[in-house]
Amino acid sequence: MLFNTFLESVVKIKHLELSGEDSHAKMSPPYRLELAKKVREKSKTARKAGVMALFYPNTNDETYLVLILRKTYKGVHSAQVGFPGGKYEDEDDNDLMITAIRETEEEIGVNRIHIDVLKKMSPLYIPPSNFMVHPYIGISKEYLIFTKQDEEVEAIIEVKLSDFLSDNKILTTTVPTSFDEAVDVPAFNFNGHIVWGATAMMLGEIKDLLKQVL
Repeated sequence: MLFNTFLESVVKIKHLELSGEDSHAKMSPPYRLELAKKVREKSKTARKAGVMALFYPNTNDETYLVLILRKTYKGVHSAQVGFPGGKYEDEDDNDLMITAIRETEEEIGVNRIHIDVLKKMSPLYIPPSNFMVHPYIGISKEYLIFTKQDEEVEAIIEVKLSDFLSDNKILTTTVPTSFDEAVDVPAFNFNGHIVWGATAMMLGEIKDLLKQVL
């Protein structure tokens, strides 16, 4: 979809209600509901994070979404695909939207003046890392040249809007869990990168929202 066409329609999402758990459930691992019940009290004191789903035009004026592949490290989200974003910092951030914008600038080199936030999506609790993640949909009208933060980002993944909206990009993959067993989970396949778990759940809600207006 050409970016100008996307812009004309996407502004309509400002007035739409969020589907939250209904959308999250479509891309949820099968064990998540049981796990969420067990950690319900813990989630009330979770750390906070803000992430950005940033849409932008490429040089052919096609609409794209940017994701990142995180570095391999000793942590629960090692080598996983996610949104640019990160932890809320008391000294730097007035709110979680600022967190998402600041971290996007730091991780993929997009100047914050080029990011217009269109809508806040439903927050999602991530039990393994004890974070409540607040996603935002952002728009950049600029042709972007990304500069990755080498300490945290292994690669920048540019996803064509038509691929993001296509149900053909959804598959089932087998992943290890903290329960020392492998399970089958729904996932997206973008450019050969498998996206599952919390990121897939947040993407699912964004996809459901966009399909109402595009």
